[in-house]
Amino acid sequence: MEKAEGRNETLIMEFILLGFGNAPELLPLLFLLFLVIYIVTMVGNILIIMLVVFDQHLHTPMYFFLGNLACLEICYTSTILPRLLASLLTGDGTISVKCCLVQTYFFAIIATTENLLLAAMSYDRYLAICNPLRYAALMNGRVCFQLVAGSWAYSFLVIGTLNYFLFPLTFCGSKEIDHFFCDFSPMIKLSCGDTQTIQLATFTVSTIGTLVPLLLTLTSYIYIITAILRIPSTTGRQKAFSTCSSHLIVVTILYMSVITVYVFPTSNIPKVLNKIFSLFYTVLTPMINPVIYSLRNKEVKESLRKTILKWFQKQA
Repeated sequence: MEKAEGRNETLIMEFILLGFGNAPELLPLLFLLFLVIYIVTMVGNILIIMLVVFDQHLHTPMYFFLGNLACLEICYTSTILPRLLASLLTGDGTISVKCCLVQTYFFAIIATTENLLLAAMSYDRYLAICNPLRYAALMNGRVCFQLVAGSWAYSFLVIGTLNYFLFPLTFCGSKEIDHFFCDFSPMIKLSCGDTQTIQLATFTVSTIGTLVPLLLTLTSYIYIITAILRIPSTTGRQKAFSTCSSHLIVVTILYMSVITVYVFPTSNIPKVLNKIFSLFYTVLTPMINPVIYSLRNKEVKESLRKTILKWFQKQA
């Protein structure tokens, strides 16, 4: 029997994700609920991508970022939900250590990229409202591509470096992770060896990857709101605010849930409540983003209306 070095415990080869508790009678209901959420998320975000790609009126920096955000949300929810659905369907919460580490790796990359992309979107709105005359020159296609590519490249580089230290870790003791996906904090507690270095590095990277984009976003919106309040006409203020209100709602929901889970002391928050807030940024935010951007954006609604009309005309 393989033993952990320095500890008289068997090495763990797989974890058990406890999910939402031991209530077998709720599994079919939860499976249907998350299946519907997954389908709605995929359809909504794919629709946004198709509208941005095929509608010439949406070939602008703002919708370029929106299309990339929709693509990111598809990746985000596909990292979490298929494994959760399989667990709810079979009642088996076991997952191998390697698969758990891979899920953590991709989750961290996508979460970091989303923070940076939302900051880029807020910078785009800042330029559009505060520097409208120079907007086309400052936010051209090359700059948009560099911002998106830079977000992905930074995330792969930084998270890849962290995982270089995370993947060699061994785990022993309890197999149970009281969560519905492989998050870093509950998983690292089961490690056999010294994890102070990886925890310090992860905390540093998480702080930079969350607080810096948040501060950039807040700074952008301080300038945006100041500029909007200076517009003399009520109609002008409403029009200016409507171009960034959707993004502001998405940012608020995301950061409120992330800060609640990762910044506040976990010992003061019940585990059930912690899981609920985790659902907001991993499952619900990707689902409601297309709804928020569609309902609060006239151009997207008009593009969607034209697309539906064209489809019905072809069917007639």
